[in-house]
Amino acid sequence: MESQLQQGLEKAGLTLSSQQQAQLLAYVRLLDKWNKAYNLTSVRRPEDMVVKHILDSLVVSPHLDGDHFIDVGTGPGLPGIPLAIANPDKHFTLLDSLGKRIRFIRQVLHELEIDNVTPVQSRVEDFIPDNGFDGVLSRAFASMNDMVSWCQHLPHAEGQFYALKGQVDQQELDALPAACSVTDIKALKVPGLEGARHLVILRAKSNE
Repeated sequence: MESQLQQGLEKAGLTLSSQQQAQLLAYVRLLDKWNKAYNLTSVRRPEDMVVKHILDSLVVSPHLDGDHFIDVGTGPGLPGIPLAIANPDKHFTLLDSLGKRIRFIRQVLHELEIDNVTPVQSRVEDFIPDNGFDGVLSRAFASMNDMVSWCQHLPHAEGQFYALKGQVDQQELDALPAACSVTDIKALKVPGLEGARHLVILRAKSNE
C-alpha cells in the first residue's frame, strides 16, 4: 500500500510528508479492521480503499478555498479525514447521523492524533453551526439539488458547496434552484480509478 499511495500522489501532483502518508495508511488499516464488524464501507480490500477512498478524496484538496469546512454525510470520514490529514492548517467538521460512524471517527482521531477535526452526530437539518462554513463538502447526496436544499443553512455568505460526482448530468444542473449558481466544474483524475470524476463547485445566491 505504501508504494501504491506514493505513486498515486505523484500522478495526482500532490505532495505529502512521510508522516501524513503514514497517517493515511493507518486510517486505511483502521477502516479495514472496523469494517469487518461494522460494515462502514462496501469497499473491502485495503488496496481498493487507497484508490477509491484516499486518492478519490485527496484530489479535491487543491481546490479548497477557505479554512473551515463541513463534510456532510461523512460516513466513516470521507472525504473529511484524508483532507484533514493533507491540510493540517484547515479545520473540518464531520457530520453523520449514525453513531457507529462517529464512534469510528473518534477512534481514528485519537489513534492518529488528528486535532483539526470535529465529529458531530446529527441529521443535517438539525445541525445549526455557530458560524457559517467556508465550504460544504459531500459525496453522499444523490443529487446536487438535494445537497443545496438540505445544506443551505451551513455556508456563510461567501461559502461554497463542493459536490463530488461521477458524471455531471445537464439535467441535474438544470434542476438546481434558481438561487444557486455553478462557480466551476473540474474534471478530476484519480490515479487507479477508471471512469470520470468531477468536482462541482456551487454558490447559493440566497446566502449573499
